[in-house]
Amino acid sequence: MQKESNNNYYIPAEDSIFFADYLKDKKGRSALDIGTGSGIIANVLSKNFSFVVATDVNILALVKAHETIDNCICCNAADALHASFDLIVCNLPYLPSDELLDPAVDGLSDGTKIPGMIIKSASSRIEKNGKMIFLTSSLAKYETLVQLSESLGFYVTIAAKKKLFYEELIIIECTKNKP
Repeated sequence: MQKESNNNYYIPAEDSIFFADYLKDKKGRSALDIGTGSGIIANVLSKNFSFVVATDVNILALVKAHETIDNCICCNAADALHASFDLIVCNLPYLPSDELLDPAVDGLSDGTKIPGMIIKSASSRIEKNGKMIFLTSSLAKYETLVQLSESLGFYVTIAAKKKLFYEELIIIECTKNKP
């Protein structure tokens, strides 16, 4: 699966649908969708969370997301936020790349540099018993992201996988306290 975006926002594809399906039964008080793109994930979360915030670095993506989500903030990951959330999710920009041409898909070195920055930004915004769930791929060196999450004090599990033609999508759950 090739992650695609247009000039306005990330176009939902197999990864977004797989992630949305995984998240559809999650419940809580507050959720944050980092890198919301079209807003598909934030929209799914809004059905079971009282308060949902969507962030993206692309203001045009937020215009699209704002069609269904009220709380859209243009910022890098969770850097501009001071609130804490029960759940933070991100369909990471996981494609390995030499340069950042498209922030919706390019993860830079081994597909981990940008995702690592997002994980670090999100880690301080999670409630005491909260979770961070992110989607990555076998195209990225996802083990590095697991190690980073563990070094930030999370208990990490591989929650789901989906095999596609030339990659495997991987959903990783990080909890503040061991379940």
